[in-house]
Amino acid sequence: MNVKIPKTTVSRLSIYLRALNRLEEEVETVSSRTLSEIVGFTAAQIRKDLAYFGQFGVPGRGYYITSLKEGIMRILGINKDWSVALVGAGHLGRALMAYKGFKQQHFIISAVFDKDPEKVGKNYLNHKILSMDELPRLVRERKIKIGVVTVPSEEAQNAVNALVNSGVKAILSFAPATVNVPPQVKLNRVDLSIELEGLSYFLTQGKK
Repeated sequence: MNVKIPKTTVSRLSIYLRALNRLEEEVETVSSRTLSEIVGFTAAQIRKDLAYFGQFGVPGRGYYITSLKEGIMRILGINKDWSVALVGAGHLGRALMAYKGFKQQHFIISAVFDKDPEKVGKNYLNHKILSMDELPRLVRERKIKIGVVTVPSEEAQNAVNALVNSGVKAILSFAPATVNVPPQVKLNRVDLSIELEGLSYFLTQGKK
């Protein structure tokens, strides 16, 4: 595909998919106007986002929900399972291990790593915590392409480097630190403090 797809469009596809999952149990088709009322984006925006990827709607009927859902899953690459390496078995890492939504969306935590000798070798929710020394071998053996980093800020770059050097092509970092990756690796960051600061700014400015 030669057209550059906006990142915001990809994010909205995920939102559409969640709405379709709920609707699928109730109705067979949905119009862009009805979907708009559910997701909070305009009908025109929905049609524009979907048009990047082809023709989905049926004149006079709207969208067949199951067909559109399958199409979006194919676009997002979640019509198959993805093996994920989790680096960091602290509080946040364990919370992610317990989160059932990953598996439902075809993201399978295949290996969990930590450098803390007190954690290595222990089991949590059927995950054995592995030494970082085993990361390169297991990434190759289990064909892991996605890594999730939940380590302290001072360890973030080392964890990212280990994943990149082992062949991981996409990384989600929860570490509150800026990290660098080579151009061929996709990096997404989730800094919970920044998100909360945005909310506190909204509340503070809203009082003026």
